[in-house]
Amino acid sequence: MTTPTDIERISYGGPTGSLQLGAHLQVIQNAGTTRTLLAKESGALCIFDTAAGQTYTLPTAVEGMTFDFLATVLQTGGVYSTRCATGAFLVGAVFSGELGALMDVFQANGTTHLGIATNATTTGGLVGTCWTVTAISATQWAITGLTVTTNAGADPFVTS
Repeated sequence: MTTPTDIERISYGGPTGSLQLGAHLQVIQNAGTTRTLLAKESGALCIFDTAAGQTYTLPTAVEGMTFDFLATVLQTGGVYSTRCATGAFLVGAVFSGELGALMDVFQANGTTHLGIATNATTTGGLVGTCWTVTAISATQWAITGLTVTTNAGADPFVTS
């Protein structure tokens, strides 16, 4: 990986690493129903806090960018969704767990899955639903996470 020249470096590259005091994550909340994330917000925790649903759109992928997502409010309508910018796809997997029951795993294939979306029942949306995406190339975001469901899990990945 080559480090982009416009990213601030907090280390001189020494063999023992670096020390960063007082680091805090940016928390994005009260974002309304739709929000397009900015590249400079990489590293942020994006909160799903609107019961009627929210959609976050990722910026154009730059290797190493990362975003975390967490539902803090029970979804009652719409979708909790994270979408890729044009030309990028999700690759990876999320666990899906029904409250007090079984777990399942659903896989994003890296070539057709454009996002992840919950429906408040079988694809997640309960408090605790969470995932992390990390850009691994200009066209792929790696995803890991957990969708908390009220019924047997269904595939939360979307192709359109």
